[in-house]
Amino acid sequence: MATSGGTKAILAAMIANGGIAIAKFVAYLVTGSASMLAESVHSVADTSNQGLLLLGGKQAKKIADDEHQFGYGRERYFWAFVVALVLFTLGGLYSLYEGVDKLRHPHEISSLGWAIGVLIVGLVLESFSLRTAVVEARKVKGDRRWWDYVRRSRSPELPVVLLEDIGALVGLLIALGGVTLAAVTGDPVWDGVGTVGIGILLLVIASVLTVEMRSLLIGEAATQENIAAIMKAVRTSPGVVRAIDVKTQHVGPEELLVAGKVEFDAGLDMAGIADAIDRCESAIRQAVPIATRIYIEPDIYDHDHEPTPDLAGDSAH
Repeated sequence: MATSGGTKAILAAMIANGGIAIAKFVAYLVTGSASMLAESVHSVADTSNQGLLLLGGKQAKKIADDEHQFGYGRERYFWAFVVALVLFTLGGLYSLYEGVDKLRHPHEISSLGWAIGVLIVGLVLESFSLRTAVVEARKVKGDRRWWDYVRRSRSPELPVVLLEDIGALVGLLIALGGVTLAAVTGDPVWDGVGTVGIGILLLVIASVLTVEMRSLLIGEAATQENIAAIMKAVRTSPGVVRAIDVKTQHVGPEELLVAGKVEFDAGLDMAGIADAIDRCESAIRQAVPIATRIYIEPDIYDHDHEPTPDLAGDSAH
């Protein structure tokens, strides 16, 4: 469900950004404004971001091979990381550069009606995209606050689209305010101030996304809820005495690696231990279906050495 919801949100964002790019390009053809042409290129770059997320989803579906034995699930993290970098460079830095240039060399806004019209079209389309992302995210975020969802989600697409849409929507409002103030006051410097504000906003959002995606690329443990479910499944599995040490890591948004040292009943023979391990693995998969790779090692608890805590807190990005 998380994958399909993410795809729906990506497509909605792609349609919105594509529509905005077309509107800006039409405005450029009518007005001949160089800044409107630059904004058209900017929106094309935003549209390409959604294409990169879709590419990541497609690449992640490749079958595991000898070189990548755990599959290609992290392709989705990689391409989301690339999107964050594109948003930082072509979005934030470009807007900041353009804004500073307008502050240093302010010039009258040409075709004010077209500029406002394009911004209103952008607001409508971005609102549609954000609404779709919010609806899809609500299906998977549960009772978590929105910020916690963005920070803790192991699926990159919805958080990326959410932050990108929020940034675009707020940016359009800032741009509309800057253009309006420039028209009312007769001082074109307000257009530059608005553009600088948009650049700073995009840089902040891109930085947050970069940090989040970097953490996912390095490898994060399961969520607290999934770790608790795994531990309960292990401890209540027939033949298990205790879970000595259990580690988890996401090898993809919906693919979880589970490895653990488990002490079994000392009265079990080799066949009995093998059956107990099979039951333990089955219990884990039933409790956490995304646990696609499970490795259980039978061991004996050493009272002289403190084991690694088997219920570590949720990793913070």
